[in-house]
Amino acid sequence: MAEGTVTTIIRKVVFKAEPYLPQVPKPKKKIPLSTRLLWCGVALLIYMVMGQTPLFGATAPEFDFLAFARVIFASQQGTLVELGIGPIVTAGLLMQLLRGSDILKFDFKKPEERGIFQTATKLVTYIVIVAESIVYGTAVYGPGVSDTSFLVVMIGQLMAASVIIMFLDELIQKGWGLGSGISLFIMAGVAQQILWSLFSPLPAGDGGTIGIIPYIGQSIMAGDLSNVLFRSNQLPSIFGLCLTAGILLILVFTQGMKIEIPIVSTKYRGFSAVYPIKLMYVSNIPVILASALTANAVFIFQMLWANMNPRNNNFFMNFIAQFDPTSPSTPIGGIIYYITPPRGLDVAALDPGRAVGYILFMIGIVIVFGRLWVELGGLSPKSAAQNLLDADVQIPGFRRSNKPVEALLNKYIPSVTIIGSAILGLLAGVSDVLGVFGSGIGILLMVDILINYYTQLVREQVEVVMPRLGALLGRK
Repeated sequence: MAEGTVTTIIRKVVFKAEPYLPQVPKPKKKIPLSTRLLWCGVALLIYMVMGQTPLFGATAPEFDFLAFARVIFASQQGTLVELGIGPIVTAGLLMQLLRGSDILKFDFKKPEERGIFQTATKLVTYIVIVAESIVYGTAVYGPGVSDTSFLVVMIGQLMAASVIIMFLDELIQKGWGLGSGISLFIMAGVAQQILWSLFSPLPAGDGGTIGIIPYIGQSIMAGDLSNVLFRSNQLPSIFGLCLTAGILLILVFTQGMKIEIPIVSTKYRGFSAVYPIKLMYVSNIPVILASALTANAVFIFQMLWANMNPRNNNFFMNFIAQFDPTSPSTPIGGIIYYITPPRGLDVAALDPGRAVGYILFMIGIVIVFGRLWVELGGLSPKSAAQNLLDADVQIPGFRRSNKPVEALLNKYIPSVTIIGSAILGLLAGVSDVLGVFGSGIGILLMVDILINYYTQLVREQVEVVMPRLGALLGRK
């Protein structure tokens, strides 16, 4: 099927379906920052309450098939947010890949084209919600449900909760809140895990508490600090706490590294500033896309394994994925084995090749998605040059036209994209293997999201004086 034909079909489908799609309306005028932060709080509160509300009629499965992806999808097993933001991320990933491969052709400079693409993405999100709810509900909760009607109710709950999450994200992105609902939910989930690892008073398998702070107190009172530095079964330890703090410091330091290009305003005489090209130019999007792709691949092959190769005796399936029959969430062979992290030093020491393979895989896939996102996200040298011209600024010593500015940006952007993506992939891989609090990918996402929120708050203040420059700086 020709590329243009696919795009034409999408346009026709969107045109017919859009009147029937419920939408969160955009605010008629810009809402004050305090009100937008309040809406963010309301959306987050609703999400957290859903994360503590159990699925009606659900029997907790023996194994958590999405354990490896809980941080990425901001989900909680056995609750209304069982699928979390998974369907939204999956649908967005699929549409961006189709656009990046030129199967779908949309000109994002035109607002109506961008609107069509967003509506098409929403349609795909509905389809993914239905598909994932049916597959996950049937495969995970189906065996424990004797009455078919209860299974239908289970699937209905997953669908309804995912739609609510989609609308919460849309509410924030449409201008009622600040930033992205997806980022907000991920950040809250990672922060919750870190606090749990620090302060949880619940008992752990080694006789102490889960949280490292109360565990240190118990050890001091018992007069035995021998197990505080390292703990078995991936429990929070002093080593994990120091590693988490170290990774946070490295991330904050690298986020501050940037190349500054001087700019002057063509509209306001005497105004000068700098255009920053950060080392982490691609932000956290490539990590989210890479993690979502990996998580979906693992989940799909878990389902295929459970139905086609439960005894690990199928040669073709063994090459792709093998899982422990006594613990189906644990890969023991195949390609999937090497793209999932061996969490903890004790696990990594048993198979160093897997640890190295996972780290190299993370570096490679984040670089691939980083380069892809630069083109798809309007961050390429060509797009950045046009953004500068549209913001009524120019670079001293360069003609105010696309080609010279693009040539200058082309010296930096491709390099920082590869270097920044490699650093992100390396930090994510090493952190996951060594076992930081909140997982390596979770820490990366949380820090970057917090910095992006800080940047947006600065942008809000800049836009009061210079709206177009504020919008430009908000992209970096």
